[in-house]
Amino acid sequence: MPKPMIEDLPYPDLSALTIDCKNAQIIMPAYADTESEMTAVLQYIFQSVNFDVAGNSRFATALEEIAIAEMKHLDLLGEALLRMGVSPMYVRRPPNKCDYYATCNVNYATRPAAMIAADITAETEAIRTYEQMLCKITNPVLGALISRILLDERMHLKAFKDMYCEIVAAPN
Repeated sequence: MPKPMIEDLPYPDLSALTIDCKNAQIIMPAYADTESEMTAVLQYIFQSVNFDVAGNSRFATALEEIAIAEMKHLDLLGEALLRMGVSPMYVRRPPNKCDYYATCNVNYATRPAAMIAADITAETEAIRTYEQMLCKITNPVLGALISRILLDERMHLKAFKDMYCEIVAAPN
């Protein structure tokens, strides 16, 4: 199984997080909203399968490695939410338990350039969202987590930009 595409740095220990609904609400959109880690996982796995079947195992593997990294982020955000007193349900805005995550958030493009362009847009938005969160977060442990996730997201954005350049430069 591929390893996650992540920076070679540890993630912060979240055991010191305590009940903190205000900060939990700040990070919830990164967990299971329209442009969340959940969406990234599903989208990148969908694309990995498409590239694999099309015979591009290198891009398929890269997408799988990025998806695994996003799964790690999802896991860490879920742990942080739970420690802060919010159930890590797949809803857009807890405690509204009827606003479930929907897979229509995934971009289902199948043309290689369109897939990777969507990923560049998604990672750019994720970086912007995490940077905005950092301006609002008051808990230093949570801030350290978001800062650490940002390092991976920037790595993913660079990988997608490199993939896109390779796709558009390739002869048809």
